[in-house]
Amino acid sequence: MILPVGTIRPGGMMPFRNRTEAAQLLAKALGAYHGANPLILAIPRGAVPMGRIIADELGGELDVVLVRKLGAPGQPELAIGAVDETGYSFLTEYAQMTGANEEYLTKEIEEQMKVMRERRRRYTQVRPPIDPKDRIVIVLDDGIATGSTVIAALRALREKKPVKLIVATAVAPPNTLERLKTVADEVVCLEAPEEFYAVGQFFEDFSPVSDEEVIEILRGGRGPMKRGQHAF
Repeated sequence: MILPVGTIRPGGMMPFRNRTEAAQLLAKALGAYHGANPLILAIPRGAVPMGRIIADELGGELDVVLVRKLGAPGQPELAIGAVDETGYSFLTEYAQMTGANEEYLTKEIEEQMKVMRERRRRYTQVRPPIDPKDRIVIVLDDGIATGSTVIAALRALREKKPVKLIVATAVAPPNTLERLKTVADEVVCLEAPEEFYAVGQFFEDFSPVSDEEVIEILRGGRGPMKRGQHAF
């Protein structure tokens, strides 16, 4: 299921005020999974505060899925693929056109895996990762541009045999949603604008989230957030 523009937000009003608003709306859109103990796997760091809200609303559990974007040579912000913490990598069809040869990719993958190993080391001091086997799994990102990172996460998670694999996000371009539909069982997206340049353009407040905030949120277990409290 893809929720088109305006299904959740009357009139398709944009931008979102902040991640809190987006998370609350996504929780409503995912209401069918309330009470099914879904596992919310948030992509650090921005999606983790949203995951806390959604997990609490649905009565599920929150964890992280570690995936890193592979940047183009000389253009680190241009995603040419992604890699997960097991080393599984996914490349876009235009990766080679950017000059990303085998030597460059080997170095870029190892660099991104170092970041993930350090994050996993820090995060698992809080608690070990939750096994997605036989679970309804919702992979969450605050917004999705090319989809490379999320596709890498989905393909890696599929190997762990969840009963259902869902993607949830506040905003993504239509062509990316079509790509996600080929690897997910369900896609839930609040806004699908044709003109899409960066995720941050669709949020009034898109403040960065630190590793310390992620760790604190994971340490918080399943307890509900106090009214008015923000994790970011």
